Amino acid sequence: MTSRRMARYAVWIMGIITGLSGIGFLLFYSDGISWIKAGYDWITDPTAVTRTLENFGRAAPLVFMVVQVFQVVVAPIPGELSGVVGGYLFGAVRGFFYSSLALSIGSWLGFLIGRYFGRFVRKWILSEKLDRFDRMIKRQGGVALLILFVVPGFPKDYLCLFFGMAHFPMKVFMIIATFGRMPGTLMLSLQGEFLFEQNYVVFGIIVAVAAVVTWLAIQYREPLYGWMEKLDAKTGGND
Repeated sequence: MTSRRMARYAVWIMGIITGLSGIGFLLFYSDGISWIKAGYDWITDPTAVTRTLENFGRAAPLVFMVVQVFQVVVAPIPGELSGVVGGYLFGAVRGFFYSSLALSIGSWLGFLIGRYFGRFVRKWILSEKLDRFDRMIKRQGGVALLILFVVPGFPKDYLCLFFGMAHFPMKVFMIIATFGRMPGTLMLSLQGEFLFEQNYVVFGIIVAVAAVVTWLAIQYREPLYGWMEKLDAKTGGND
């Protein structure tokens, strides 16, 4: 199946889901806002998600992956934090596998939303942020993507939209996004497993290391952006 055909199917699926959601909203119009708010509050609360998933038994992995996909596309604020839930419920290995698969699917859908609905998405994003990412993507697309996905502290779920809007090659995006997320996903899965095993010493060490790395990434985010822009200038805009 070609990339174009896959993209077309994905858009159709998204359209069907959107249509069904609209019908549901009309059927429950009087309580529509409260339903949406309750759903958003639930999907952004790892504790609530964990309690719910524990009740699904064998279907828990599938439900968990669906939740993660929606977190990437609909509620990208806590996003990968659900990786801790995966490690807690399924162990580090299975949790890492489920999370990686779900995050890849969510990244793909986010990319397609940016690609096909970019003109609507742009209205919700500051123009200066768009301009900065546009420059980096056009000049050092692959390098910028890999760095931003590997280093913690960057809004990876929003990056999917950015790269979709920039007409970045989808195959290259999926390879880099999938493998770029894996180090952070593995760390989160390990945290979940050690928390389940009540191995609080190792859990605390991993959390501390992750917190320090994330803090450094956020603290020096602007210098990193500046370094990538200098790299753009030195290469003269060529990959």
